[in-house]
Amino acid sequence: MAELQQQLRVQEAVDSMVKSLERENIRKMQGLMFRCSAACCEESQASMQQVHQCIERCHAPLAQAQALVTSELEKFQDRLARCTMYCNDKAKDSIDAGSKELQVKRQLETCVTKCVDDHMNLIPTMTRKMKESLSSMGK
Repeated sequence: MAELQQQLRVQEAVDSMVKSLERENIRKMQGLMFRCSAACCEESQASMQQVHQCIERCHAPLAQAQALVTSELEKFQDRLARCTMYCNDKAKDSIDAGSKELQVKRQLETCVTKCVDDHMNLIPTMTRKMKESLSSMGK
């Protein structure tokens, strides 16, 4: 039960971060992309290939932005997973060494809670870093 609460805590924080990035950065980039793409289509003298290439160029910054966010979220998830894996390994070692199950369970919960707390503390810095990167992309 405690582990589920920890997962929900992280999920809510990450969801909040993603919504903020989407609202403050991605949406603006989407607007620019659509206006840019529409301008490409207004070029009556351009060939079909030129219009297509123009639209591709318009889409590139948004694709880069989405790739950045996906990559950062994957790295965050991987780090958190490694941390909880370490906790599970420690708990298994304690059981193998003959520790009482209740004691090991508490030790595991404490370890996982620390992982979650540590990673929750990383979210503001990760958010700031991504917003800076997204702002420079959108220009």
